Amino acid sequence: MAEQKPAQFDSGANLGFLTGIFRQIRLVWLLMKDGRVPIWAKSVVPLSLLYLISPLDFIPDVALGLGQLDDIGVILLGMTLFVKLCPPHVVEQYQNQLEYGTPLDDEAVDTTYRIMDED
Repeated sequence: MAEQKPAQFDSGANLGFLTGIFRQIRLVWLLMKDGRVPIWAKSVVPLSLLYLISPLDFIPDVALGLGQLDDIGVILLGMTLFVKLCPPHVVEQYQNQLEYGTPLDDEAVDTTYRIMDED
């Protein structure tokens, strides 16, 4: 019979997952501060955070581990829904900013030039 190898912890996959969550949190923060995002869309995030202090729960917090898992799930779902409700061009702008760093200034200067002789 073939010998099975024990399951190993893949730290690269877990690190990528955590990096993705932190990037999503930063994206939500930038979108919350942007005036181009409608207020009704911004209300999704506080409502999902309100679920944390709500006495109503899908799984009671008494069940250690599972109770906190549904809280995290609702918050992640609220953040994802908020990003989906935001204008796509605004989301794309901030995703590019998070991916590549600070954006270049989009303003172009319209001017003319002339070559002068050095006399």
